[in-house]
Amino acid sequence: MRDFRPEDVVGDCKEAVLNLYGGLRRTVLYSEIEVPYPDGKLIVSTTDKNGIITHVNKAFVEMSGYTEEELIGSPHSILRHPDMPAVAFKDLWDTVNKGVHWQGIVKNLRKDGCFYWVKATVIPNVRQGQVVSYTSVRRKPSRTRVEESIKLYASLR
Repeated sequence: MRDFRPEDVVGDCKEAVLNLYGGLRRTVLYSEIEVPYPDGKLIVSTTDKNGIITHVNKAFVEMSGYTEEELIGSPHSILRHPDMPAVAFKDLWDTVNKGVHWQGIVKNLRKDGCFYWVKATVIPNVRQGQVVSYTSVRRKPSRTRVEESIKLYASLR
């Protein structure tokens, strides 16, 4: 996974170091520019048990700003925005590892440093009683839910 370069970031560039699931650390560059989630689109991806992306749809590629080749084989945390509290992802992993689906509002980071909000549903794929992978489906969230999430996440960071 190639990290950010300042020349790739749209708008005023900020920097943050993220401690990601599985002990990974990543320095990200980002801006305060929101890309609106398009009406009528579903973003779909599949990861293995460790959160490594194995499948993406066209809407995912378009919204993330990454190519399909950059996404496949990368950790899903490539989209982690520094405004997202770690506790949200702990809850996600704790929930899906039990074989239960998880739903929440997530602020995602694009390759160009901009961001977009999603209503995410993560579904464990269970075979013979074992979780083998995860499928995530993202929809456009309501602005009310986004505003509630902004306040909640600020209090959790």
